[in-house]
Amino acid sequence: MQTMVRTQITVNGTEFFLAQGQEIEGIKSAIEAAAEAGGRFVSFIVVGNRSMSILVTAATQVVISVDTVQFDHRDTGDDDAPYGGTFDLL
Repeated sequence: MQTMVRTQITVNGTEFFLAQGQEIEGIKSAIEAAAEAGGRFVSFIVVGNRSMSILVTAATQVVISVDTVQFDHRDTGDDDAPYGGTFDLL
């Protein structure tokens, strides 16, 4: 079985799984800078290749975890090729 690393960001209890190719250290730095600035949007691409922006303030609770999961060839991090939505079921 082929595997890949999957990173999960939980923001105030809501879970987001990052798409492959997302630079976690850059996202961490952006989250820290947003909290220090009093609030800013931080953007990243989630599984399904969808762009996501979250408002991070000093009161925002963020947890980042990493796990090994089964490989998914669709998870490219390319937000021009989303998958897993309503239209994929038609």
